[in-house]
Amino acid sequence: MDLFTEFTGDEDLSREPLAERMRPRTLDEFCGQEHLVGKGRPLRKLLESGHLPSMIFWGPPGSGKTSLAFLISRLANAEFVAKSAVTSGIKDVKQIVQRAKMVWKAHKRRTILFLDEIHRFNKAQQDAFLPHVERGTITLIGATTENPSFEVIGPLLSRSRVFVFNPLTDEDLKQILRQAMTGDRGLADTNPEASDEVLEFIIRISDGDARRALNALEAAVQVTEPDSKGKRVVTKEVTEAVLERKFMLYDKSGEEHYNLISAFIKSMRGSDADAAVYWLMRMIDSGEDPLYLARRMVILAGEDIGLADPQALVVANAAKDAVHFVGYPECVFHLTEAAIYLALAPKSNATLKAIQRARKDVQETQAEPVPLHLRNAPTRLMKDIGYGKEYQYPHSYEDGLENQAYRPSRVEGNVYYQPTDRGREAKLRERLSEIREHRRKSASKGKKPHDKHSKKPS
Repeated sequence: MDLFTEFTGDEDLSREPLAERMRPRTLDEFCGQEHLVGKGRPLRKLLESGHLPSMIFWGPPGSGKTSLAFLISRLANAEFVAKSAVTSGIKDVKQIVQRAKMVWKAHKRRTILFLDEIHRFNKAQQDAFLPHVERGTITLIGATTENPSFEVIGPLLSRSRVFVFNPLTDEDLKQILRQAMTGDRGLADTNPEASDEVLEFIIRISDGDARRALNALEAAVQVTEPDSKGKRVVTKEVTEAVLERKFMLYDKSGEEHYNLISAFIKSMRGSDADAAVYWLMRMIDSGEDPLYLARRMVILAGEDIGLADPQALVVANAAKDAVHFVGYPECVFHLTEAAIYLALAPKSNATLKAIQRARKDVQETQAEPVPLHLRNAPTRLMKDIGYGKEYQYPHSYEDGLENQAYRPSRVEGNVYYQPTDRGREAKLRERLSEIREHRRKSASKGKKPHDKHSKKPS
């Protein structure tokens, strides 16, 4: 299909991959996305009304975005141009717009531009569409696997309807596979036969991706020899051998990366060890960098556990060291142990809250001088002007506690660290209460060092 090919559905598809041949030609053939194209649903209503705005299709690979775009072009009887943002640029956009104007002038026929992976167009390239979308010169259908809120510029997004595609269900995929085995455009001429066990295996390794499922079925049928009756009976063993290994849905630079790491962190924060291990395996088996996972666990140990279990940071750091020392795949043991430990550890964000409270005061008191008694006095001049004067050396006190200000007066009474009663922090809470109460009483009694001549060692 070249730059200006109009898709009619009558092309010779005999050499096309099965996934291309099986693209639906009517809405009744389209499987999945009932929430969009089912009777009475929003996208179907738009198609039936004849009003076709520019649209953004957002969803996982193989969920039907491209197929539905082709189908819309047939139903709208429009000139159809299919391009990929990977291989296109502004020059192509100008050519398409010029052609669209000619087609409209000659035939009063609109042009639908289907742009796959629209998120790969930069801001300037997306800006090039705006005037032509606004004037209706072209109707844009952009497809993306990434969140359009982040990947599509605001002005273009506001001029388009966004439709969210869900991953295809197991039943959707099974229907697609059965259509492929029996349909004229499919594998019917090879006389294939596959049990539910085989189809379910293909579905399971496809992660809701129809293209992947059809490619797997086609490969399995192709390597299966016909039996004495001419049937190609596909077995699970043959299918497994052909596919060798499942390729999981994961893009280390895309949204799915952030979705999975978010699920992993939230599972540990929520104390669900089994969920934490599940998401950890999802990422590791998909090729995630083990060091990245260790780094995120070190962060969680400080942010979500803190002093409720100080050992959590030790465990997370040990896992990080193990990644460096033993490498992959053996480091999976240490990462898993750390994930389980962090998930089961008592949780506290008291450290995080202390940071937030203190930072707020810091922003408001950055010009406040350090109290004189807290300053070092390495020179005679500094001593003469009061540096270090009246500093109370804690070890000079019988209980190691004294009563002096350690902050500027404006913030001296503000409390930042408020430990929880969970885990180790329960003991820290008791200790902190004792210290604060001791200082309060010392202040009221004017308590002095037990050795008034004792001073801080120089």
